Amino acid sequence: MSGLKLLPGWLRERIGWHTLGLIASLVIIGVAVTVLYEMLRNIRPAEVLDALTDTDPWRIALAALFVAGAYFTLTFYDWFALRTIGKPHVPYRVAALASFTSYSIGHNIGFSAFTGGTVRYRIYSAHGLGAVDVAKLCFITGLTFWLGNIAILGLGISVEPWAASAVDQLPPWVNRLIGLALLASLAAYVVWVGIKPRRIGVGEGHWTVTLPGSKLTLLQIVIGIIDLSFCAAAMYVLMPEQPFIDPIALGVVFISATLLGFASHAPGGLGVFDAAMLVALPQFETEPLLGALLLLRLLYYVTPFALALIIMGARELLLSRRRLAARKGISPEPLAALPVIEPEPAEADVPAEDTERRRAAG
Repeated sequence: MSGLKLLPGWLRERIGWHTLGLIASLVIIGVAVTVLYEMLRNIRPAEVLDALTDTDPWRIALAALFVAGAYFTLTFYDWFALRTIGKPHVPYRVAALASFTSYSIGHNIGFSAFTGGTVRYRIYSAHGLGAVDVAKLCFITGLTFWLGNIAILGLGISVEPWAASAVDQLPPWVNRLIGLALLASLAAYVVWVGIKPRRIGVGEGHWTVTLPGSKLTLLQIVIGIIDLSFCAAAMYVLMPEQPFIDPIALGVVFISATLLGFASHAPGGLGVFDAAMLVALPQFETEPLLGALLLLRLLYYVTPFALALIIMGARELLLSRRRLAARKGISPEPLAALPVIEPEPAEADVPAEDTERRRAAG
């Protein structure tokens, strides 16, 4: 037993938590790639293409609308975080720009905490935020994400524990207990932050963050739930019509698969998310389900990523042109600071005796 107590310290000193996290990510990706290979090696590409082209246009349009709603909700992650860290002067349009570009780029490149933070710093630094401010903001946005996940996953697993069993292979009764435990933990957290102000961080000032109180935490949870509900709704309308699946059950599977993809740090959860969805939904034919997953990737990952790159490129070009214009338009020095050069007096202004003296000398 004493050896088990010493194990965390030994792992931290000899290996490091970052390395352990990297190893865990590689293991998840490796398992997902193996599963995908086994499931897709006999796939018929022509049937996947048929599933893509046979999807009703109104379904694609409705899914695109849900995706737009999800990204719109994500803008309130940053808007809420800015007010939490005491930076309410940053306008909503800047928060919306930073949120959309950081999430779109971070989702596709992977390691979104780093890539998204870099994009945010590039935008928010122009409005007086430093690296520490951006780090606090990323913490609050991450907290909103996880609170929303805990809430919606706890509710979903409690109602549909069989759907979670398809992903984690645990008995339904165990998953129901997990769901109830998640909801109980969330309720305890809301009470904990409501009793008195809670600060986390290093020291007492610059590196600390005051957690939102109970009312604001409930707002955080609502924001997170709306975001995830939009994403799950987009997946639901793209699913094959047969066989029928309950929306709550699909939501549990979808969010569980999303969290696995997030834990892998793979770009867009590529491979991990798809493998989890295919494993958890064996009642669907592989080709139509794969077509639905490809459509979701196009709408939620590829299209916003392209838009974010265009927006960031245009922004950088505009900033470069402004800097160049500022350099060319440097204001001249004040006249008082320039040397005064007096013209030589004209001959008419010179006294007569001086004129006669010059002529005699000439």
